[in-house]
Amino acid sequence: MSRKDIRIPADVPPSKEKDYIENFEEITRGTGRLMLFAGDQKIEHLNSDFRGTGIAAEDAEPEHFFRIANKAKIGVFATQAGLISLYGRDYPNLSYLVKLNSKTNLVKTEQMDPISKQLISVDQVVMFKENSSLKIRGIGYTIYLGSEYEREMLHEAEESIFNAHQHGLIAILWIYPRGKAVKDERNPHLIAGATGVAACLGADFVKVNYPEGEGINQSEAFKEAVLAAGRCGVLCAGGKSTDPERFLQRLHDQIHVSGVRGNATGRNIHQKPLDEAVRMCNAISAITYRDTKVAEAMRIYQGE
Repeated sequence: MSRKDIRIPADVPPSKEKDYIENFEEITRGTGRLMLFAGDQKIEHLNSDFRGTGIAAEDAEPEHFFRIANKAKIGVFATQAGLISLYGRDYPNLSYLVKLNSKTNLVKTEQMDPISKQLISVDQVVMFKENSSLKIRGIGYTIYLGSEYEREMLHEAEESIFNAHQHGLIAILWIYPRGKAVKDERNPHLIAGATGVAACLGADFVKVNYPEGEGINQSEAFKEAVLAAGRCGVLCAGGKSTDPERFLQRLHDQIHVSGVRGNATGRNIHQKPLDEAVRMCNAISAITYRDTKVAEAMRIYQGE
């Protein structure tokens, strides 16, 4: 992808078009696709993702995220501003994405519909970027579509996207249909509705779950979400840790069958020991950025 192929949103002012292009090129490595390393789970899932059977002991320490991202081939590392502020000076070469909102998983849907309010504003992120000189490339925001509080999240998300574009930053949404009104979070048609919402809000990329359902072909069903998103690039959530070859094959199918423009992966990377986590990142990046076949990606993962 050349610079002239990058579609600059109309809410990016002329004075910030160069910044937008640079940020887009850096996180997509000039391909238009994105490998996002997700590190926002320490609020979202508390400590349950970082200790336990099958989880590397070093994952208990937050710096494990940064060590992986520093050694591996990724597009952008997404986490909360506070974590970046604590470790960022030691890892100044990373490309960062600041997650604006987060919530814990302690309050269940049966108790109250989910709501995740903004923790930090885009203006504060821009101030942080300017004062720290860190490579903050964009912002992220989660919406729980179908929650009785969706209006508040939709408003904050669109305002944040507009403000991010005003500063030449990339804007990515996490959208999960969730709440008492939602009967099937993984319904392909509902997920397609979520990606369409992301396009209506002006997001550059949207992260959604892979559709599920009895008798469906997942990669074929996911095409509906890609079409509904239009010019907003669809990223598929990595989900819980699974068999590496199965994970890489699914990723390959998502890109080459469904037509998604990348992935957002957390637990399938950071729950592994450092060297293995780096190899997994590099295997994912090879498929995402270089169209590497699954067999070759597995060789990268296995260190061959």
